[in-house]
Amino acid sequence: MRQLLNASRYLVLAAVMGSLLSAIALYGYALVDTVVVILRTLSPGDVSSAGAKGLMLDFIEIFDLFLLGTVMLILALGLYELFIDSDFKMASRLEIHTFEDLKCSLVTVVVAVMAVTFLGQIMSWNGETSLIEIGVPVALVIGALNIYLWVVKSKR
Repeated sequence: MRQLLNASRYLVLAAVMGSLLSAIALYGYALVDTVVVILRTLSPGDVSSAGAKGLMLDFIEIFDLFLLGTVMLILALGLYELFIDSDFKMASRLEIHTFEDLKCSLVTVVVAVMAVTFLGQIMSWNGETSLIEIGVPVALVIGALNIYLWVVKSKR
């Protein structure tokens, strides 16, 4: 029974591979989208403030894809380090020693994703919807996640 339970940790490889493939797909898509946006911007040769606003929005959305890819990569690396190979070398900022470390790393990136997503909402705002209806819930969730990080770090 002990050997079976010990070997069961390799079930996490499914999550590691899925997360890694998701990260690769998100990074690849964002990279292709970056090239497409640049080519689309350069092709008409028309420079305007409306075009600049659209370009900024496009790049904010692309950055959001890169951040989501980073979340998936951190998840893949963290799960691998926790369950498969504790000697796996990662950047010191991303070293994961406990499940709590993994959650904190993910929460930090999720806060950044939420902030960038809200920034995208601001950039695409047409005045018809209320930014408060979007901003207040986002701010509350970001605040709650920061309180969570503060509590976790204060316990250390």
